[in-house]
Amino acid sequence: MSGHIGTVVLDSEGLSSWTAQDRKILAMFQVFHDMGADLVVSANTIVEVGHSRVNLPRMPWALSRAKVEPVTEAAAKAAAQPLKPTGLHGHKYAIDATVAEAALRQPGPVAILTSDVDDMTRLCGGKVRVIGL
Repeated sequence: MSGHIGTVVLDSEGLSSWTAQDRKILAMFQVFHDMGADLVVSANTIVEVGHSRVNLPRMPWALSRAKVEPVTEAAAKAAAQPLKPTGLHGHKYAIDATVAEAALRQPGPVAILTSDVDDMTRLCGGKVRVIGL
């Protein structure tokens, strides 16, 4: 992983993998930790991963080590802005849009760990480094 990253934003796959103690994610997190990067999770992501596959007892541990960004009215309005120009719409992209909006507000350089590389790249407009999982 080349270059400095100041903030790492986790989408649902990133948060799920972290709580599952996925080896690849843990190795990446060690690199981010060594860089001094902050971890950020959108509040909507917590809702998205709250299902039986996720290790729910580990969730409070993970969230205690990350900054949880609220989805306020202003954040929701800002998240909606890039949807129409990118052709993305509906509930499928609503949470992705709030994750992208939270990433765009963080101190840079910013990276997003995501399983939706194409969508996040479109939503962030090249302003955030998108790292596929």
